Amino acid sequence: MKLGAFSVSLSVKDIHKSKAFYENLGFEDLGGDIDQNWLIMKNESCVIGLFQGMFEKNILTFNPGWNQNAENLDSFTDVRDLQKHLKEKGVKLLTEADETSEGPASLTIEDPDGNPILIDQHR
Repeated sequence: MKLGAFSVSLSVKDIHKSKAFYENLGFEDLGGDIDQNWLIMKNESCVIGLFQGMFEKNILTFNPGWNQNAENLDSFTDVRDLQKHLKEKGVKLLTEADETSEGPASLTIEDPDGNPILIDQHR
């Protein structure tokens, strides 16, 4: 199963303080909009998302169709195919992608310890 680019989406209290903190660790802006309270930052192959007021817990995030620079991949496993595979394996889905649709879609699951995992396809 190819899940795509990996990042950790962090629920932060003050996006400006968090941005400055991660810049001190060598992270640089990759995308997002601080005025909308979200940023994507990168340090080498490590990608984090900073999200203020958008969700309660930190989330493990996978983006099918993207590499670690948020660039489109020529070949990737569609989120709906990933969803079918997860269902076949008996993984409980919290939210599902519409299997009759094409393009952008997402699904969410939780690991055995309650850590949320988002598989979010943007194209």
